Amino acid sequence: MTEAGDLRAEYDCYIDLQSTSSSAALQARSEDLGWVQKHQNQLQRFLTKSFLEEILTHLKKVDVLTLAEESTIKEAGQLKDQATMLTTVLAGKESHGSDALQGFITSSSAQVSQLILNYDSTVKKHKEVLLQQYEHYRERDSVSCSKLNTCSRTLLLVDGLSDLQQKEHDLMQVGVTRGRKLNHLRQLGLAKLFEPLTRVSLPPRVSLTVGVSGIGKTTWVRHFIRQWSQGAVCSDFHFVLPFTFSELNVLEKLSADKLVKMAFPYLSDPSLVLSSPCRTLLIFDGLDEFRCRLNFSDAVPCNDPKKEVSIDDLITNIIRGNLLPDVAVWVTSRPGVASLIPGGLVDRVSEIPGFSPDDIQTFLNHHFSEKDVANKIWAHLQAHKILMVMCYIPCICWMTADTLLYILQSGAQENLPRTCTGLYAHFCCMKAELGEPRGREPIKTEQIHGNNRKLLGNLGRLAFYGLLKHKYTFSEQDLKAYGIDLQLTQSSLGTGVLIRLESTIHTTYRFTHLTLQEFLAATFYHVSSKRAIFDLFSESTMSWPKIGFQNHFRSAFQHSQQADDGHLDVFVRFLTGLLCPTAMKPVAGLLAAGKDDGNQKVWAAGFLQGLMSSGEAVVSLRTVNLAYCLHELQQTELLRSVEEDLRQESLAGKLTRPHCVVLGFLLHVSPECSDQTNLTGSLNYSTVKSLLPQLLYCSHLRLENNSFKDDVMELLGSLLSAKDCHIQKISLADNAISNKGAKALSRALLVNRTLTCLNLRNNNIGSKGAKFLAEALKMNQVLTSINFQNNSIEEEGAQALAEVLQCNRKLVSLNVRKNKIGADGAKRIAEALKTNRTLTKLILCSNQLGDKGTAALAEALKLNQTLLSLQLQSNSISNRGMTALTKALRFNRGLVTLNLRENSIGIEGAKNMAQALQENNSLQNLDLTANLLHDEGVQAISAAIKFNQGLTSLHLQWNFIKSTAAKVLANALMSNATIKLLDLQENAIGNEGVIFLAEALKVNTSLQTLCLQGVSSGTGGAVALAEALMKNQTLQTLDLRGNSVGMEGAKALANALKCNRSLKSLNLQENSLGMDGAIFIATALKGNHQLAYINLQGNGIGESGAKVISDAIRATALSCVVDI
Repeated sequence: MTEAGDLRAEYDCYIDLQSTSSSAALQARSEDLGWVQKHQNQLQRFLTKSFLEEILTHLKKVDVLTLAEESTIKEAGQLKDQATMLTTVLAGKESHGSDALQGFITSSSAQVSQLILNYDSTVKKHKEVLLQQYEHYRERDSVSCSKLNTCSRTLLLVDGLSDLQQKEHDLMQVGVTRGRKLNHLRQLGLAKLFEPLTRVSLPPRVSLTVGVSGIGKTTWVRHFIRQWSQGAVCSDFHFVLPFTFSELNVLEKLSADKLVKMAFPYLSDPSLVLSSPCRTLLIFDGLDEFRCRLNFSDAVPCNDPKKEVSIDDLITNIIRGNLLPDVAVWVTSRPGVASLIPGGLVDRVSEIPGFSPDDIQTFLNHHFSEKDVANKIWAHLQAHKILMVMCYIPCICWMTADTLLYILQSGAQENLPRTCTGLYAHFCCMKAELGEPRGREPIKTEQIHGNNRKLLGNLGRLAFYGLLKHKYTFSEQDLKAYGIDLQLTQSSLGTGVLIRLESTIHTTYRFTHLTLQEFLAATFYHVSSKRAIFDLFSESTMSWPKIGFQNHFRSAFQHSQQADDGHLDVFVRFLTGLLCPTAMKPVAGLLAAGKDDGNQKVWAAGFLQGLMSSGEAVVSLRTVNLAYCLHELQQTELLRSVEEDLRQESLAGKLTRPHCVVLGFLLHVSPECSDQTNLTGSLNYSTVKSLLPQLLYCSHLRLENNSFKDDVMELLGSLLSAKDCHIQKISLADNAISNKGAKALSRALLVNRTLTCLNLRNNNIGSKGAKFLAEALKMNQVLTSINFQNNSIEEEGAQALAEVLQCNRKLVSLNVRKNKIGADGAKRIAEALKTNRTLTKLILCSNQLGDKGTAALAEALKLNQTLLSLQLQSNSISNRGMTALTKALRFNRGLVTLNLRENSIGIEGAKNMAQALQENNSLQNLDLTANLLHDEGVQAISAAIKFNQGLTSLHLQWNFIKSTAAKVLANALMSNATIKLLDLQENAIGNEGVIFLAEALKVNTSLQTLCLQGVSSGTGGAVALAEALMKNQTLQTLDLRGNSVGMEGAKALANALKCNRSLKSLNLQENSLGMDGAIFIATALKGNHQLAYINLQGNGIGESGAKVISDAIRATALSCVVDI
């Protein structure tokens, strides 16, 4: 090789070595920077102010950072931004910057450094374990309809717990409210459960979620854990640590660190997870299943996570914040037990809502493939509201649906249970029979139930004594102590009534639902009480001898009535229900209860009615439970009697104490009370006082015509002020309430958060009472409708209400009809309307407004575009007032309804209205009944509606109209395409006018209602209308009362009915049809199935003829209502 070649080779070799060295350096630098990038998120998450100071001090000490760079980092903003700036500055340096940071963090013993280094691997492992642990619950937690799954539902944000939730049994809570929730509650999705509610508020530290047994609290928790483990919700929580109180029951004394280590052994250092830089959520599910009663007043304080204390003190200190103050806590519980946690320690309370009736129907439609089955079960639930209300609870809804299907498949549809006892008896029977061979021969009871009888007996004993101790979860040792073979718990019956729960700490059992535990407890007590010689409520201690079923039955009710929390209410319902042979029959073989001659049932009914007659005057829910027991017993004579009186509004003078108790029960379950509770003309002071706790939960309460005075208003004021109040509408019309009663109501309105509609029609509150209520309405932000009709509030009261309209932003409907407010009162209200933007309906009828008051309102309408309905009937308005209104209508585009009935508006006013209608297309309903329009005025309006495209209803009755105006009106209808209702009653347009209208009907396609009562029409007009009906297919209501249609007219109309398919209502009252005319109409209905109502009264048919015609119509048109 030449010298030049050697030099070239050496140079190439040098270049290769240099590039190799450079590449290695770049790779090393990239790896160094990669460490920083890899841990950047952890630096942003966990870096504390003090640890950042240590890092900056170290980096300056080793000459990695300058003072200027340190200042840049510190001035970057929040701590998270400072961490970002630190990594940015280090990225611009050589590898020694990254090495220095890595070396410092790796060698540091601070908890923050361990989180930065190990968080990714630790949390990945943790999420994998949680997902594996909770994934197998997914199928159990979901239903076939996605709409009803937890992921599609929301929680309700509530303001603490109500008295009902704190003091009553779960099923009573559901029963009295029919599963309905207060309408003002805010909904909260799972993803926002732990977020601040506003921009300036903090996230909650302690969250409490309540719900009755079986509502799905654990399902929500498991769903949340799955979602968090997959990164779908609450990613700002670094760790979520779930515990159940049932597994904590086996623990005695331990520290917070030890608890975490025991439940999550792969977390090598629990103190890291529980440290302040780490945002951790502790979940404690099922406080109601905890064996210890949390005592926040006497718990031993503890703030050391390594110190061992008793398990109840540990939980108490965590909730109180003495221990792990930086950790978020989520507790779930049934409401009664949740109330043990002081309200001041809980930052957020949410409630899980149950199924609505629509949800229940949706569930049934998706749960069963056969539509017919779902429909039959739905119909049965609708017919028996007590079962429907229970289905508010998803778990019970599931049990109910499967049980009713089982009965239907057995071919015993007529045996579908009407009571809860019957339902649960069939449920147990179903679980006992599942998996058993079903041959053609009837299966003998002994053959089917083998070991099941012993298992059910022992489970009943476990259930009963667990119930007495408020114990709802059981260990394997508990089961063995009560003689329960653990192998039998895996049988069909065992798995049907018991649920096995496994965790890393402990294995526990609980009944499928609380009510099932109560049912089995009742079966044990029922069987045992027939042979027991000592008090069954004393399990391990000797008691006075108690012999005979009736003594034990009395004892059960004595304990139930004395229980503060009502936890024995449903137990005694089942105990009573087991005395009903139809309910007992499905489980008679399983229980070996022996034959019952029915005497005990009769005795029990008398015993219950005796309890209902005695006791305090006020009917408590504990007393109402006695009526529930009567229903379970199927002794319904008293129940049916009171319900019938309620339906017929004939309760007055009959409300003895037993009747009040039954009425309290009916308020919960009767279909008559589902939409509204009508107690019109039924109550007095003493009965209101007696029923007060039960009225609390009615949504729509009608207390009209009860002669109530101010003392009753004091009672009702306390009712509306209660935190538990569910009343949304209350009508106190036609009573004797004065300003004192109004004052009591006003105090209630200051605190009430549910009432949206208040009706005080026909009382005597006066201007003083109106002022009291007005002051409350200035503060109240719930009430949307109030009726002051006929209360003599006068101008002074109107002024007070005007002040309300200037500041209240909720009121949408105000009725001050017949209150003598005069023109000056109207002016006050009009002035307020200029700025009000919420009121949509204002009724000022019969108030002596005159033209001055009307003119003031007209000025307001020029500015107000939100008022939709203005009613000015009977206010002495003349053409002058009408002129002012019509000028306003040219500017106003909000008003939809204008009522000017019974005034003195003449031809000039009608012409002005006609001009307004040519410009205004927003007004839809115009009522000019009983004015002085005459033909000329109506002709002007008719010319306007020929082009108007907004008006849909026009009332012109009693206006001295004749055929001339009818002709012009008919001509307008030929081109108008919006008017749906035209009322011309009591105008003498005669046959000629009706014929003109009939011609219009042949081409008009919008008119649906035509009222021609008393228009002096005869046969000719009827024949013309009949011809029109042959062609017209849009008219639905035709009113021809008080004319002279006659037989021939009836014959023509009958022929039209044979081919017309639009008419639904036909009124031919007092038209001289005679028997023949009525027969023509009746015969025509054979071919017409659209007609839903026909009136043939006052046509000289006679009683016998009326029966013949009525029977004939009903035979051919089953759905048609006939008045004859």
